[in-house]
Amino acid sequence: MPQNEGAHLLGNSYCAFFSLYNIVSVILDDSECLKCPEDKWPDSRKEECLPKPIKFLSYEETLGSTLACISVLFCLLTLSVFCLFIIKRKTPIVKANNRDLSYLLLISLMFGFMCSLAFIGRPNQIMCMIRQVMFAVIFSLCVSTILAKTITVVMIFSATNPDSKLKKLVGLRIPIYIVPVCTMVQVILCIVWLTTDAPFAEYNMAAEIGIIVIECNEGSRVLFASVLGYMGLLASISLFVAFLARKLPDTFNETKFITFSMLVFASVWVTFIPAYLSTKGKQTVAVEIFAILSSSAGCLLCIFSPKCYSILLHPEMNSRQYITGRNARNRGK
Repeated sequence: MPQNEGAHLLGNSYCAFFSLYNIVSVILDDSECLKCPEDKWPDSRKEECLPKPIKFLSYEETLGSTLACISVLFCLLTLSVFCLFIIKRKTPIVKANNRDLSYLLLISLMFGFMCSLAFIGRPNQIMCMIRQVMFAVIFSLCVSTILAKTITVVMIFSATNPDSKLKKLVGLRIPIYIVPVCTMVQVILCIVWLTTDAPFAEYNMAAEIGIIVIECNEGSRVLFASVLGYMGLLASISLFVAFLARKLPDTFNETKFITFSMLVFASVWVTFIPAYLSTKGKQTVAVEIFAILSSSAGCLLCIFSPKCYSILLHPEMNSRQYITGRNARNRGK
């Protein structure tokens, strides 16, 4: 083979090899797989990364709107009971067991129902801090008011019993100081919580596949547990005192109603803990809202529905003559 023909053949082979190399390189470059960022999700053709949908418990969806409607309805119901008590403020049923504490309890229950609305909607830094603190302070106010009402019943009965050792404490007016002191302890816990490790909004990408869930992180779980534990302590003390005083000859069985309300309150929040820990995403928020609404409704119905029943359907029971005769029958027993 002549030397020129050999060089020409070698040059053609080199060009063919180089062209084949370029084609393979292009194919390899086109088929290279790129991983999408955490906040994006590949499309159905695996060609580009699309933003993941964002979810949170909103008013537009059925669950959020239903919980919001229930909250507003119970708030209006509590307001109607409050107006009824204001209108009938001079009657014996309303005056029994410190009507000022009854007013305060109804107001705190109204705020308790309304605070559940703060848990619905897109979370942000401010709302995550406000809603947890508002929930903790309002419920502490509510439970401490119930505790003050229970102690009031016990002290009123002790004042009529000459053999009671608690008679000396009647003049100290202890129930007046229970509400601000117990509530202030919770306020201090919340201040420590906010200044050390406050709740904040976070993007949870592990709750649901392909979805970003915006939720509130409690920050310090220890302080969050302390806030809930303090409310549980107040409820336990109220339940214990009301249970011990359940057989006192109270005209309207206030301690029995309080005992039932605290049993409902304790049952709701005991079942709340495992439910809260076992749910993810917006279902966690829904569980907390349900616990707020059900515990508040339990207190409202157990304590005030018997009184409203007597005021509206049996007005003869709301008279001094009826109370005097009933007290006489109780002493005869």
